[in-house]
Amino acid sequence: MFDVDRYLAVLGQSSRPEPTREVLALLHRRHLATLPYDSSLNAGRGLALWAGIDIDVDAVFDEIVTGDRGGVCYELNGLFRELLARLGYEVGVLAAGIRQVDGSFGPDLEHVLSFARVDGESLLVDVGFVGPSYLEPLRLSDEVQHQAGTDFRVVPDGGYQVVQRRGRVGEWQPVYRLHPRPRALSEWRRPDTGLEEFARRLAGAGTVVRGRATDTGQKILIGRRLLVVDDGKDTLRGLVTQADLDDAVADILRRPA
Repeated sequence: MFDVDRYLAVLGQSSRPEPTREVLALLHRRHLATLPYDSSLNAGRGLALWAGIDIDVDAVFDEIVTGDRGGVCYELNGLFRELLARLGYEVGVLAAGIRQVDGSFGPDLEHVLSFARVDGESLLVDVGFVGPSYLEPLRLSDEVQHQAGTDFRVVPDGGYQVVQRRGRVGEWQPVYRLHPRPRALSEWRRPDTGLEEFARRLAGAGTVVRGRATDTGQKILIGRRLLVVDDGKDTLRGLVTQADLDDAVADILRRPA
């Protein structure tokens, strides 16, 4: 059963805070560090990856916050959106197409995230994206925003707003693009053929992705490739042995004490 105080306790917050920008940033970072992303949950969903997007917050709360599993984008962001709403934030649903390996973007409804309005400004809120990405909410601005050694900005491009990331080395790279207008969860109940084809390709690839934030960045496991982001520096290595893979999975999925 959804329990605000239990949720906050899991995130290391002992009392109900006021709905400020600073509290939002703190809870966002703690959520990413505490409740991992785990796409292995999609293995049994076939092509209906978004069928449960309008989550049963009580059931998913029991499985993720009270239980001991990770979640996917709409589960993690759906729970966090409910928490923020009960704390007094004005929130809503957004959708994004994630940058693919070939530089293209996925369908507009591929990824489910949120926004929160604080002091009259809408901020991007996303605790359900494996990354590498932002650890704290982002302003919809092309002004550079610094987080844990990494720079972020949101720039207009062809009618979209594109979230971009730049580490200590390298150029700006897109993370995902979105139309910054509120979405209705009913939009995913009638997906277009592009989203269905995308789900078919994902199911065919079969790659499991897991991730969790750290104090200085993120750990992201894509199949057998482990990407560690530490203070704006990205390190990628392949995990050859099963023992190395098992250790990496356990490290990401293990809830911090």
